[in-house]
Amino acid sequence: MNDPGYRPDPRLATLTPWLGDAVHAADFPETRLRWRNDRAAQQVGLAGLNDAQWVAHFGRFAVLPDNLPQPVALRYHGHQFQVYNPDLGDGRGFLFAQMRDGQDRLLDLGTKGSGQTPWSRQGDGRLTLKGAVREVLATETLEALGVNTSRTFSVIETGESLWRGDEPSPTRSAVLVRLSHGHIRIGTFQRLLALEAADEMHALIDYCLTTFPGPTGSDGASPATRLLEQVVERLADLAAQWMVAGFVHGVLNTDNMNISGESFDYGPWRWLPRWDAQFTAAYFDHQRLYAFGRQPQALHWNCGQLAVALRLVEEAPPLIAALGRFPELYRASMARRWCWRLGVAPRGVEPDSALIAACEKVMVETGQSPDTFFFAHRGGRGATGALAAAIAPYQAVASDHPYWDDNLAQTMLIDNVEAIWTQIAEHDDWGAFDDTITAIRRIGKAHGPALPPAGQAEPEQQAN
Repeated sequence: MNDPGYRPDPRLATLTPWLGDAVHAADFPETRLRWRNDRAAQQVGLAGLNDAQWVAHFGRFAVLPDNLPQPVALRYHGHQFQVYNPDLGDGRGFLFAQMRDGQDRLLDLGTKGSGQTPWSRQGDGRLTLKGAVREVLATETLEALGVNTSRTFSVIETGESLWRGDEPSPTRSAVLVRLSHGHIRIGTFQRLLALEAADEMHALIDYCLTTFPGPTGSDGASPATRLLEQVVERLADLAAQWMVAGFVHGVLNTDNMNISGESFDYGPWRWLPRWDAQFTAAYFDHQRLYAFGRQPQALHWNCGQLAVALRLVEEAPPLIAALGRFPELYRASMARRWCWRLGVAPRGVEPDSALIAACEKVMVETGQSPDTFFFAHRGGRGATGALAAAIAPYQAVASDHPYWDDNLAQTMLIDNVEAIWTQIAEHDDWGAFDDTITAIRRIGKAHGPALPPAGQAEPEQQAN
């Protein structure tokens, strides 16, 4: 590995004696490279790998130089649909490597579908190829819409036939690698609380504060309180990002909540076909616990479970105070992110919140999807009546990208996904998939630089 951009830094190895278990990847019948994200690979010095080297590292999991000597399946607990489950952990994935990017951020390479681990229970540790294709489409679209998300790094078809109850079987298999800012979950802390492992809790808090730096927090705050303050800010912002994107994650369990504030682990996700607070992605979410409009509430509740876990090493009052800031932080994030997607310069939380209400009213009345609405009214264009009056005081942000002259908005509704998969499943035709990725990345260019996650400096916007 002679790319100077590759800077291995397996820092989590100091915690793995109690945080995870060394494992081996499955020996797959075949390894057919289906997707390599060279844009992401460039950021961590791995874009120079040829296809054979890529498959060796991300299909056969040959160790990357000076990195983790063996993959690690992480241990955690979690609330699943608000029911506590201590029998969790990486059941079909593992942490494969850690490295620095060009901004000196520590990034992880983790897997999905890489084989059984001590936490697989009755599962086969595999991933369907359709599940991998869906994750690429989700992460690419979310990134284009300014959401802080893990990125799908690699998809390799593995030649096994899998049986699943939620899609036609037998179906094709794959192993996926994702690039993200970390794999420490709220459930990781919940496990340490259950074990009453105070020393390990302190060590994990220190690791997170160092790895995911953020605001210093309240004067004199303890490390545990500072961490909760940062996580509350990040997850309030993440909830706003999903809402502005019109995205429904589907499974907001505490083991799916990343301390870094990064969206990840995509299962039954959907984009809204229309603005509907009750829209639910997961067919098994019978109580609509994680419906579109309840996502902020779910993330606030999850932050509460982190606060409960941190009680092992901290008193309640400062944690309660940190948790109580979630609603105001969420409202502020909604305001700035809504204006970003609408293509107008923000004016302040109060007027921006009124603008959001006016936009929501139009979407409900017209049945438009968020994608269609934001496309049609970018910078205030095409607005009439009450919506025009609400947008009138705002300055439009300069944007001359040709995407805004298209006839229709690019969407990622379930029909789009199924049409792409049908071509792959029936004809092994990846043309529609490739064309869609190109179109999605064009959306990102049209919107311009994404707003940074909460707590980071924002880029300057150019108003007309």
